[in-house]
Amino acid sequence: MANRPVGQLHQLTIKKVCAAFRAKASEIIAPLLTEEEADVLRRGRNAKGTTVPKHSSPVEYRKATSLECLFGYLHLIGDEKRIEELFNIIWDIEA
Repeated sequence: MANRPVGQLHQLTIKKVCAAFRAKASEIIAPLLTEEEADVLRRGRNAKGTTVPKHSSPVEYRKATSLECLFGYLHLIGDEKRIEELFNIIWDIEA
């Protein structure tokens, strides 16, 4: 994957970091989460936010934000193994 022209790499990156992809990823991993992780995901999704990018819907953006919250939480508690496990599942999702 890495041995490509810069423009192609950029397009692949955009697909993996956009709110739509992260929202889809949060839906896919939701059934695999522990109760505590699911609570963090839910609280992240329900957090108040005022700004939504113009290229994403508010629902999509909130789901994407919940995924960021989950990974931040796992990092703060030092569960790097779980981060890697979830990330590997997400990475295999087609953008």
